[in-house]
Amino acid sequence: MVSVAVLGAAGGIGQSLSLLLKLNQAISRLSLYDIVGIPGVATDISHINTNSAVEYHIGQAQLDAALRGIDIVVIPAGVPRKPGMTRDDLFNINASIIRELIEAVADHCPSALLAIISNPVNSTVPIAAEVLKARGVYDPRRLFGVTTLDVVRAARFVRDIRPNIDTSVYIPVVGGHSGNTIVPLLSLAEPQLDLAQEEIEDLVHRIQYGGDEVVKAKNGAGSATLSMAYAAARFIESLIQSFESDSIIVEPALVDLAADTQGAKQIKTLGADGLAFFAVPVVLGKVGIKRIAPLRGEPSLLERKGIEIAAAALKVNIDKGITYVIKKS
Repeated sequence: MVSVAVLGAAGGIGQSLSLLLKLNQAISRLSLYDIVGIPGVATDISHINTNSAVEYHIGQAQLDAALRGIDIVVIPAGVPRKPGMTRDDLFNINASIIRELIEAVADHCPSALLAIISNPVNSTVPIAAEVLKARGVYDPRRLFGVTTLDVVRAARFVRDIRPNIDTSVYIPVVGGHSGNTIVPLLSLAEPQLDLAQEEIEDLVHRIQYGGDEVVKAKNGAGSATLSMAYAAARFIESLIQSFESDSIIVEPALVDLAADTQGAKQIKTLGADGLAFFAVPVVLGKVGIKRIAPLRGEPSLLERKGIEIAAAALKVNIDKGITYVIKKS
């Protein structure tokens, strides 16, 4: 059985994610943490008749108790995007939140697997890595930026224009987790897709900016909380399943390419050379990242150009995260 902590469990993503994790029968302990509102959320969820025992911890003074003995830490904490706000606009607020939470993880459960949802993921994951390095507990195999929503959207949006295609279609998405850093590799879909060039361009844009679609539809009242919670729960479920499974379980994630230098060679030759972090499909396991899964074919010329564009933007995001930690040290 597995113990999971959700940091930011009373927020827009956190509540739905905590509910979905409560339904996972493999979780024995569900530790919910936030700075406000968490007693009611946890008590409500605790009435669901599944295996996990639910506990709550509120405020900085209880953060250590929330993390002791935890196997997987999931962090959706932070402020959501609002209309007209880019992920970069979120940086100053969410960067400080992530830094403080990761310091606590390093101190109280340094061997836990760490899944970061808080935006901008392209920068918060490098922040987490630098904090863990400073504490002397960094293992690149154990750190993930959750980008599963990008492949979830890709499969759904293809189904929207091709109703005969099942939503289980596999479409690898690489790069980062915002705007043009998101690169859907539609040419490598399994099963293969028969799409016109205009359809491809429209799909790529919609997958890249699906978050904006939700922010606009909610008219200032929130961002993509429900779909993100679903995608994160799927990632955690896959991670847990991989612990005892002989099968190969693959999910996308923004990871430190040093977790598998051999496996990273392919994506580096496609345009990610010189980058420490990149979203790639990874084979999961109890150590976290067993290896980076190879792409099953060569991306199209348009997709290779997209990877180059993503890499340039992602480098700026990564450097911003690293610089933030250095300045705060």
